[in-house]
Amino acid sequence: MEILKKIASIFLDTFQTILIFASILMVLYAFVIQPHQVSGQSMFPTFKDQELLLSYLLDVKQNKYKRGDVIIFHSPVEVDKKYIKRIIGIPGDRVMVLDGGVYVNGSRVDESGYLDSDVRTSGGNGMIEGQDIFVDEGFLIVMGDNRPHSSDSREWGLLAKQKVIGRSVIRIFPFSEFGIIRNPFAQK
Repeated sequence: MEILKKIASIFLDTFQTILIFASILMVLYAFVIQPHQVSGQSMFPTFKDQELLLSYLLDVKQNKYKRGDVIIFHSPVEVDKKYIKRIIGIPGDRVMVLDGGVYVNGSRVDESGYLDSDVRTSGGNGMIEGQDIFVDEGFLIVMGDNRPHSSDSREWGLLAKQKVIGRSVIRIFPFSEFGIIRNPFAQK
């Protein structure tokens, strides 16, 4: 009988430990960090199709957006899809596409940290070439790093902040590419 009590006690302790661990993971997943898989080529070569990233959710809740951050958000055009793009314009910015480049507040953005020198950015229906777009409070301008193959603010305009899920912070798969995702503008 004593052996049965010990087995039951061990089982109960193990079950409680698993339950506590699972609860902590659920809270982290719901409020702090979530995995997201890259789907498509819009951020190539920075991120490749099928790569797995961890996204930090608290920046969104605290409204901490920085130009150059890579974010995950609900698509403004395809309800069931999530997109990954780079923040180009934050509230208060004036953003323009002109002569193959991106201008923020009148200055051409140095995108050499994530774009090849031969990449040219063109306008679209959401950002007409040569026209300033003012980024209102509650909105962002985002673009994919693979400019010729990206559905982004140039196509559909401003992104409402409430669509943002999180900021990508760590690439976890493939393991050979494991590492922190750095904001190229923060390094200057």
